[in-house]
Amino acid sequence: MTAFVASPAERYAQVNGRRLAYVDYGGDGVPILAMIGHFGRARMFAPLAAALAPAYRVISLEQRGHGHSDTDGDFSREAYVADAAAFVRHLALSPVITLGHSMGGVTAYQLAARHPELVRALVIEEAGAYNRQPEIPHPVLDVTGWPRRTATLRELRRQVEAHGIPDASYFMESAVEHADGWGFLFDFGDMMASQRALVGDWWGDWLGSRCPALLVHGTDSFILPTTMVRQMAERRPNTVLRELSGCGHWVHDDDPDGYATAVCDFLDDL
Repeated sequence: MTAFVASPAERYAQVNGRRLAYVDYGGDGVPILAMIGHFGRARMFAPLAAALAPAYRVISLEQRGHGHSDTDGDFSREAYVADAAAFVRHLALSPVITLGHSMGGVTAYQLAARHPELVRALVIEEAGAYNRQPEIPHPVLDVTGWPRRTATLRELRRQVEAHGIPDASYFMESAVEHADGWGFLFDFGDMMASQRALVGDWWGDWLGSRCPALLVHGTDSFILPTTMVRQMAERRPNTVLRELSGCGHWVHDDDPDGYATAVCDFLDDL
C-alpha cells in the first residue's frame, strides 16, 4: 500500500487495491480519524480541525464511493469497516481517536467493536444504534430523481432543493463541473445502495466496545430521536452525551463552536 500527495489539502492512499481520498490537516498533535456521513466530503471537518489544533491532528477520510474515493460496488457495513481498519493500519495511527458523523459514526463504532485494538476513543455525531423504521421514519433519502447534470451550479442547487431539501449546502460540497455540466461526485445508485445497507439494528456493535465515547446530538434532529440517543448513553458504559439545542442532524454546521467545545472537552478528559 502506498500514499502520495495530490495537493496541499487532499491526499490519496492505495488501500486494498482501491484509492481512498483523505485530507490530513497536519501538525504534530494526537491523531483523530474523522469519517464523513452519506454524501459528505472530507473538507467538512476543516472548522473542527482548526479548533482542535495544535493539540490534535485531524485526518478526514472520504469513505468508498464518496468524494474522490474509489469503490468496487460493495457498500456493505463490512466493506466500510474493512476500509477504515486498513486505512488506520496503513497510516500507522492505532490506537486512534475515531470520530464520525451519521453513517461515518456507525462505521466508527463498528470499527471499535470489531477491531478494538485500533480505536482509543470514539466521538459519534448523530449516529444511532437503530437505523430502521419505525424508529427512524426516513432512513433512506431518495436521490434517484435528482438532476444528473445542469448548466450552472445555481441551477443544480435549485433543482435539488425542489426535491424537498430546504438547504442543499451540505450536498453542494460534492458538486463539481464535469465536461457536460454541473453534477455530483457521488453516483446516485451507489448512494441508494449504501443507504439501504445502513438500514438495520446495530445495537450489538454500539455495545460491543468499552473505550471512552462521546455522543453529540442535535435536539432538533429530524434523523435521530433524542430518546434513542439517551438510551445509547445509558446502556453503554464509559459514554458521555452532549445535547446541543437548536441544532439538527448536522451539528458541526449548525453550531461549530459548540460542537468543537464538546469534542475538545471530551478529548481533554481522556
